Amino acid sequence: MEQRTLGQGLTVSAVGLGCMGMSQTYGPVDEAEARATLLRAIDLGVTFLDTADMYGPFTNERLVGDAIKGRRDEVVLATKFGQERREDGSFVGINGRPDYVRRACDASLHRLGVDHVDLYYQHRIDTTVPIEETWGAMSELVAAGKARYLGISEAAPATVRRAHAVHPMAASQNEYSLFSRDPEAELLPTLRELGIGLVAYSPLGRGFLTGAITSTDQLGEGDGRRRMPRFDGDNFARNLTLVGKVRELAEARGVTAGQLALAWVLAQGADVVPIPGTKRRAYLEQNAAAAEVELRPDDLAELDDLTPSGAVAGERYTPEGMARVNL
Repeated sequence: MEQRTLGQGLTVSAVGLGCMGMSQTYGPVDEAEARATLLRAIDLGVTFLDTADMYGPFTNERLVGDAIKGRRDEVVLATKFGQERREDGSFVGINGRPDYVRRACDASLHRLGVDHVDLYYQHRIDTTVPIEETWGAMSELVAAGKARYLGISEAAPATVRRAHAVHPMAASQNEYSLFSRDPEAELLPTLRELGIGLVAYSPLGRGFLTGAITSTDQLGEGDGRRRMPRFDGDNFARNLTLVGKVRELAEARGVTAGQLALAWVLAQGADVVPIPGTKRRAYLEQNAAAAEVELRPDDLAELDDLTPSGAVAGERYTPEGMARVNL
C-alpha cells in the first residue's frame, strides 16, 4: 500500500479504514467479522485506523483496541473527542472544555488499551469555548506523550487557522467525495496554505457511490441513512441517476463504482487520504484495490462534469447535524 504524508510529517496508508460502521449507524454488526476485517486491513497495509469515543458509544474504541493487541506498532491509530454521549447512547452535547479534553483522552486510551494515539481529533467545535482553550489542552496531551499529532473535524477555515496557531495541525477530517465537494471551495486551499492534510470520511457517499444501494428498502429499520436527506424520496431518485452514470464509467474502466469513486478522491492530491468505512472483509479488499486504479485526465474531467458541487440532492445531515459542521 502506498504511503502518504499528512501535515507535520504524519505518514499514513494512502487508504485508511473508517471503523464507525462496525458499531453503529449502518445496521446490524457481526462483531467477529468486524474484528476479522480489522486484522485483514493490517495485512493489506491499510493501517490508518479511524475511530471515536462516541461511536457505539464507547464500544468501537474497545473493538479496535482489542483487535490490534499485539500489532499496535503496525497501525496509525486515530480517535476523536468532543461529541459527548452517555453510556445509553443519548447525546449530552458538544464539549470542548479543557478539563473534558483531558478526561476524554484518558478514557479513550483506556478503552483502546494503548498509552498513546497517533492522531487525536476534535470531532466537532464547541462554540461556547474559545478554540484556543480547547487546543491548548490538546497541546498538553502531545507534551505528555498521550497523542503524537492533532487534528480537527468539520471546522471552518477561520477556525482551522486559529487552532493551527496554537499547535500545528496534522489533519482536518471532512466529508469529501464525488457527492460532497464542499471542501474544495475554501477549506482545501486553506489546508494547503498551512501544510495540513485532508482526511476524507464517507468517500463513498455513505455507500451510495458503490452502486449497491438501489432502493431505500435495502436499508434496515435501524440504519441511520434512513434519516439522511440524500436518501429521502425525490432526493434519493435524483442521486441514484448520478450514481448510475458513475457506474457506467466504472464499468467501462473495468473497475467497480466504489473503486472509481475512491480513485477520484486519491487523485485530488497526495495530501488527501480517504478512510472508507466497512465492516466486511470483501468490501475492504475492494477498497484497498482502489489505490491501484489510475485515472486518466479524461476520466477525471468526465467525473467532474458528472458531479460538480451542488449536483447532489439533499444535505449531508439532518438540520440538527448540519448545525454542528463548518463552525
